[in-house]
Amino acid sequence: MEEYTSDCKGDESLDEVRETIQDFVIEHFGFLGPHVVILIISILPVMEVRGGIPAGALLEVSFISTMLISLAGNIAPVLPMLLLFQPMSRLLRKIKLYNKFYYWIYDRVMQKGTKVKKYGGYGLVLFTAVPVPSTGAYSACLAAIIFAVPVRTAFLGISVGVVIAGLIVGVVSYPLF
Repeated sequence: MEEYTSDCKGDESLDEVRETIQDFVIEHFGFLGPHVVILIISILPVMEVRGGIPAGALLEVSFISTMLISLAGNIAPVLPMLLLFQPMSRLLRKIKLYNKFYYWIYDRVMQKGTKVKKYGGYGLVLFTAVPVPSTGAYSACLAAIIFAVPVRTAFLGISVGVVIAGLIVGVVSYPLF
């Protein structure tokens, strides 16, 4: 395996990337309607509910609709990721850009994944629930695979974590009164 050094500029740059992607999707796919835009943003890695819910607030979609669409969009890819990540990754790691991305995510998971290693499914809930950069459902799937968490346990833990993260982001994104 090649040596790899992370050249990530920090979590602030990830927030900037998230905002840029959100603006791009709203601008170029807005013709599909706000509900589809929220779904697309929520499915995207890096964005997930952390991008979909603020987009729903920005697009003036109701809190309940935004939550349901964002949660569905963020949870939908979890099971396929858990089942297909390893075989697909073996093929894609031959591509230099993907290999760089893979090791960037791998480094982040190893730094933040101690709870997953120690607590399994409960650790995945904690890993996914805290809405900070690089701890979403996609990273949690990778953590589950790295730390050999059974698929059923991983899916449940990640899904519960996404719901908690969604509630946190929703409370911050939508005015309470």
